[in-house]
Amino acid sequence: MALPFVLQLFVGCLAISSFAQLAEAHQESGEWDCDADEEARIVAQFLPGIVTVDGQADDWADVDGFEFPLRPALDPDEDKEYKSGKMSVKALHDGTNMYFMLQVDGEYLYTKGDDYKCPSVALMFQIGDDATYHNMGGCKESPDTCNSTSCRGHEVDIIHFSLGNSIPGRLYGEDLINVNSKSGGFGLVDMYSWNPHCRNTDGHSASGENGSTALNNWKAAWWHSSFTTHAGFIEDDSPYSSSGQKGTYYFEFSRPLRTMDRLQRDAQFSIGQSSKFSAAFWYLSDGKPWHGSEHYTIGCDWIPMDVTPGFSAQSKVATGSSWDAAAGFAFLLSFVSFCVSIFVGYWVSKTKSVSFTPIDRL
Repeated sequence: MALPFVLQLFVGCLAISSFAQLAEAHQESGEWDCDADEEARIVAQFLPGIVTVDGQADDWADVDGFEFPLRPALDPDEDKEYKSGKMSVKALHDGTNMYFMLQVDGEYLYTKGDDYKCPSVALMFQIGDDATYHNMGGCKESPDTCNSTSCRGHEVDIIHFSLGNSIPGRLYGEDLINVNSKSGGFGLVDMYSWNPHCRNTDGHSASGENGSTALNNWKAAWWHSSFTTHAGFIEDDSPYSSSGQKGTYYFEFSRPLRTMDRLQRDAQFSIGQSSKFSAAFWYLSDGKPWHGSEHYTIGCDWIPMDVTPGFSAQSKVATGSSWDAAAGFAFLLSFVSFCVSIFVGYWVSKTKSVSFTPIDRL
């Protein structure tokens, strides 16, 4: 059932306001300089049936991740790092879906209904071959001229999770009710971009292009370690914990490896191949709403992510080694048998034959 027009308009205005804030955060000054960490890499292992998307990290304890320093997106200077710690990023897949867990320390801050007074995170993935991390795709076109033709090859996929209207531990996403709404789901917005000023929710474009088949395939949940209950919250429990409590934020995501995207607006993941991604984190500064340089990222360039198959290289090598040993033993046994048969034949040929005596002479 479609949402009432007034509600669609209201939610659309909220989404546009959010995009304007994010675009403003990408007003740069000076020349871009990046010293990327060449060792940074995420491995999404095949680990089916071990995680539940509920925002809690207990089931991720045995999954390896990578810790990234968080630095301002526009000025990735080490001296301006996020002071409360690094962001841990973990990923895995079950052959059908991808799963992500982001963990970052921070005092608990939450203002119901105000996304800019709550922490926020986003994941960004390369779609087009020419899409750069810097400038979110790097298309040179202006907002008036950017479209799927002029910016072809510069597409990036973005999923942004805001907490102001999201209950901890509850699942959000998969906007099946109204795929043409501007919001893309409460708090969880699926977008595509060609540059910071040419960004749209799936199914919409400022140039008038429409994708009626667009769908937010993402699911997400969040949690904070200061919460004292695991039974679940409802909206009336807000703000869920005391402000200023020290602890760790957890942001958990999932999405199918492949989507039904026909418009080059979703990143597609393939087992045995690598993708390029990044993650961002917004946090309040001195209690003020986040904006501008409050936007931290895990690196100044794309981070490789390997989606590994359902068997390891070690098991493949071990299997190959076992087969080689068996084949070698069989060959040795055949060779020994061959040598023994030759020896027996030679021995028989050298043995003196017994003379024949007719029976009538006996």
